[in-house]
Amino acid sequence: MSGRAPTYRVTDNKIMPSYLNSYSADVQQQANAMLDANRAGTWLLKRYPESHQLSSEQALYDYAQTMKNQYMRSSSPISKVIYDDKIHVINNALGLHTFVSRVQGKKLKAKNEIRISALFRAVPEPFLRMILAHELAHLREKEHNKAFYKLCAYMEPDYHQLEFEVRLYLAHLERYGAIWR
Repeated sequence: MSGRAPTYRVTDNKIMPSYLNSYSADVQQQANAMLDANRAGTWLLKRYPESHQLSSEQALYDYAQTMKNQYMRSSSPISKVIYDDKIHVINNALGLHTFVSRVQGKKLKAKNEIRISALFRAVPEPFLRMILAHELAHLREKEHNKAFYKLCAYMEPDYHQLEFEVRLYLAHLERYGAIWR
């Protein structure tokens, strides 16, 4: 899941984070009211009281590989899945899927890598699963089109709700800091 630099827009004299721009005005208004009242963190913490335990990169790789094997067996293999400290700062992305092709002798070698922003080392497991579903879907669908989101929802049935909650968390994180540690 990637995005642009955090930007804000002014609506009704209120500053709204860009993480929520793709949602309806009504949803944005409700989310902004929760953020203004500092209730978003409490709401998220009530829904997800604990963060995941996948702090090592080997555990993250194994988790992603299990998801891939369960839902996308015939897709290209993934060579690396890591937490990346630079993703959020440089690319303002939650995760990145990279595809590298190289010629080695007479063969074309391809590698798929997934990099997850290090800020997701301490979030609930469903958030991490949603991000991995997004990045794994890029193995088959490069563009964010209907087929892409259908594949995301196949791997994670609550994909769209979780994406909203991750975006709400990011807006909360910018204003108030981390919830899970």
